[in-house]
Amino acid sequence: MHEWIFHNYLKKIYKIFNYKIIIYLLRKERRNIFFINKIYENKMNGKIYLVATPIGNLEDITFRAINTLKEVDLIAAEDTRHTLKLLNYYEISKPLISYHRHNEDIKTDFLIEKVLNGENIAIVTDAGTPGISDPGEEIVKSAIDKNIEVIPIPGACALVNALIASGLNTKQFGFYGFLPINKKLRKKIFEKILKENKTIIIYEAPHKLQKTLIDILENIGDINCVIAKELTKIHEKFVRGKVSELIEIFKEPKGEFIILLDLNNIQEEENDIEDKTPEEQYEIYKKQGLEKKEIIKIIAKNKKVSKNEIYQLFIEK
Repeated sequence: MHEWIFHNYLKKIYKIFNYKIIIYLLRKERRNIFFINKIYENKMNGKIYLVATPIGNLEDITFRAINTLKEVDLIAAEDTRHTLKLLNYYEISKPLISYHRHNEDIKTDFLIEKVLNGENIAIVTDAGTPGISDPGEEIVKSAIDKNIEVIPIPGACALVNALIASGLNTKQFGFYGFLPINKKLRKKIFEKILKENKTIIIYEAPHKLQKTLIDILENIGDINCVIAKELTKIHEKFVRGKVSELIEIFKEPKGEFIILLDLNNIQEEENDIEDKTPEEQYEIYKKQGLEKKEIIKIIAKNKKVSKNEIYQLFIEK
């Protein structure tokens, strides 16, 4: 009997009989002592499967993901009600337990203990790949510390689908997930984004989309932007344009959104701007939709002089 077949066979027996009895029986049958000891040391740990689920269309799931969900002992879901719809669609009946951002600290230890006792657990989110702006990261770290095997089951990922259909540069990109609400932290993120020279991807909720677009305009400028709406769903849509144009288009947004910013070669453009006169810079930033106060601040930074000195130049503008 091959080792892996034997290992799976032993796991099933382990759930019924006392572990020491199994070891005794195996030794009595003169099995490979090294293999027996190895199993004993690992105490028949289960495995954690990170299963990617559809981001909208229920048919966007792999055969392997479906089979994994059918075979595991327990499914830890971000929202059990949401996951139940998927399981019902594929006629899968498995125990569910909630596992989300608000109970992650408590439930991680609970789930790890179950895996150490031999159970296989699948981690799923409401949509997409676990650990990407969703629960999953913490239990992976904990599992690695406990020498538990973590197996990714690939599938749908919203940011990748948005990127490949955006028309923007796909060679390099930066993913920032959901931006922080705190103003200072948000400001730091925008300062970091400004230093990037690649496509930037941001997730955003509908009720915050307008504010985020305005913040982008004020902190980064009126750059080229793509908004991906309701990916893989009936109302899927890609809208392209300047940030200022998209602000006008999405005044009452509904659905789920991904913002993609074109910062490719923007550093070169910024360097060119810095070499221009304050008057030329002013006109460029004005066309980008920035307010006078913000323009003066940027020009002063570019020229390495005080804001008051630049302000005096444009006091009549």
